[in-house]
Amino acid sequence: MEPEKYRNIIFHIDVNSAFLSWSAVKRLKEDPDAVDLRTIPSAVGGDVKSRHGIITAKSIPAKKYGIVTGEPVVKALQKCPKLVLIQSDFKTYREYSHAFIGIISKYSPIVEQVSIDEAYLDVTGMRSLYKESESKELPYPLNIANLIKNEVRDYLGFTVNVGISCNKLLAKMASDFTKPDRIHTLFPEEIPEKMWPLPIGDLYGCGKQTAGRLISMGIRTIGDAARQDPRVLISILGENSGSYIYESANGHGSTNVNVVYEDAKSYSNETTLSSDLTADSYDKEIVPVLKALSGSVSKRLKKDHVFGRTVTVSVKTGSFRRHSAQLQLENSIDDEIKIYQNAKILSDKLLLGDEGLFMRGEVVRLVGVGVSKLDDGSYRQLNLFEDIINPAPSADSERQKKLDKMTEELDNRFGKNTIIKGSSL
Repeated sequence: MEPEKYRNIIFHIDVNSAFLSWSAVKRLKEDPDAVDLRTIPSAVGGDVKSRHGIITAKSIPAKKYGIVTGEPVVKALQKCPKLVLIQSDFKTYREYSHAFIGIISKYSPIVEQVSIDEAYLDVTGMRSLYKESESKELPYPLNIANLIKNEVRDYLGFTVNVGISCNKLLAKMASDFTKPDRIHTLFPEEIPEKMWPLPIGDLYGCGKQTAGRLISMGIRTIGDAARQDPRVLISILGENSGSYIYESANGHGSTNVNVVYEDAKSYSNETTLSSDLTADSYDKEIVPVLKALSGSVSKRLKKDHVFGRTVTVSVKTGSFRRHSAQLQLENSIDDEIKIYQNAKILSDKLLLGDEGLFMRGEVVRLVGVGVSKLDDGSYRQLNLFEDIINPAPSADSERQKKLDKMTEELDNRFGKNTIIKGSSL
């Protein structure tokens, strides 16, 4: 490991079995004599009483029974009848996530939170601030990673893995090595020994289907892909995927840690569905989901008096892969109906199209709607045909604006959701 010769030093910090760990910590706080869920076969997910749904997190002892994230609770119970099931608790998850980000932000101002339980941290140039903690056993940047890891464990009660490298891809790969409560490095000179022997499916960004196609062509390890002629990978996977696999297998990745500022760059909302969305249930179930999400996004846009020109629909499949589609509009919008109409177009394309996810045999467990490319509405391109048909604002649109304003004022005075639409009851 020779960090001094690299311009960037980046950490990827990942909470170990986040949902289960956070539920365990909460339970121990409430009852110090309770069994630590992390020490027994336990899992988060589904309806605890009916024992339906899927596993979203598992303990290390549960993993020994072959229980995997994303499988049905019923199947997990067949593998381990004594499995302790825990109900999801997103209020607690958000609280611990906020505390986790708070701690790591003390070590560098350049933090990119990529999910509720993981973040990148750029510690380039921070060596002089932590010089006193360096030792022969823990030289820079291991000393900083050790301080972070131990502070999270000692003050919050759960553990993290820290991956260290010169780019985000390698840092992410390193954090997925042996768990829990560990620090791993993966610098370019360590790739042949630490990364290339791994199965191709372990490469970050290489999905199950992609891995299957590569394995069928004899490319079984990350090293096999790295040593392959990139033209062969492109012929198998296409230009984008083939190039990505080749570059990633050779350790090339971004060094740009994007700091999330307080000013919103987008407004979005998402929901985990009570049951998987399939091609058969789509027509019946997608409309109320998209309408609810569009209404939530619209309300926040109007509260902050902003508009957006890009509508996005994102989904998470049963294999826990995210997919999204975007639509750029001529005019920026904040209206619930318009957001929904565009979201439905995108959803149909993403899921039902010739290349849609349902056509690939996927199911959907999470749906999200977002609006970005924000402006204050001061310049909105005039639509010639709308102007001819509606030369002045309609009575309905004026009435809706007044209702929106009244709802906002009541919510501000008496709390959120003081006014609820009859259609949502």
